[in-house]
Amino acid sequence: MKKELFGTFLLAMAAFVPVPAMAEVDVSIGISLPPAIVFQAPPEVIVLPDTSNVYIVPDVDIDLFFWNGWWWRPWEGRWYRSRYYNRGWVYYRSVPSFYYDVDPGWRRSYREHTWYGHPWRYERIPNRRLQQNWKSWNTNRYWERQRTWGVQSYRPHPPQQRQELRRQRQEDYRRRPEVQRHEQQKMQQQRRQPQGQQMQKQKPQMQQQPQQQQSEPRGRQRQGESPHQRSKDKPDKGEEGHGR
Repeated sequence: MKKELFGTFLLAMAAFVPVPAMAEVDVSIGISLPPAIVFQAPPEVIVLPDTSNVYIVPDVDIDLFFWNGWWWRPWEGRWYRSRYYNRGWVYYRSVPSFYYDVDPGWRRSYREHTWYGHPWRYERIPNRRLQQNWKSWNTNRYWERQRTWGVQSYRPHPPQQRQELRRQRQEDYRRRPEVQRHEQQKMQQQRRQPQGQQMQKQKPQMQQQPQQQQSEPRGRQRQGESPHQRSKDKPDKGEEGHGR
């Protein structure tokens, strides 16, 4: 009786567990989340030149980006994103495409108010204004076409030079020790996964083989039998009742 009551209690508790909470547990298995960032108020951002509407919070020591409706942050060679700037981080399996457009020396340029030798009059954008306008800014390429990202008398890099910069930044990123450690961990996990999947596939096959071996002889016998033999072999009603 106690066991039945305990089982009923567990079922009732499982029914009231929120679905998002259960999903978070599945996503975060084996992946540690980055430490929280405490803000006294929603952070202001600036838009980075030579990017496709990539915004960054300049007043924190870590790289905290906003791009395409998501907040992004790297940590220990991994990437995370969220709809919120201070919570809800989820592991992202690759490097976001915008990152290789980000100049590694942007912090120094920010402090000196210059961008490649040109005065950089960046604009601090409140979070509310960002959330209200980022979609239209993306569509109209507002910061690039109308404002040149706040850089005076500036011309963006030609496409060929931009691609070369992206390639070089990608190589530099891969050389980082924390990134190499993360890549090694991913390779180890990928080597283990195929073995587990093969074992799962083999188990149902091993269970089905005896059934097939038993069914095949029966089929062959019945194909070779004549209707007369089948009627002889079939027990009468009395024998059937006795067998039961």
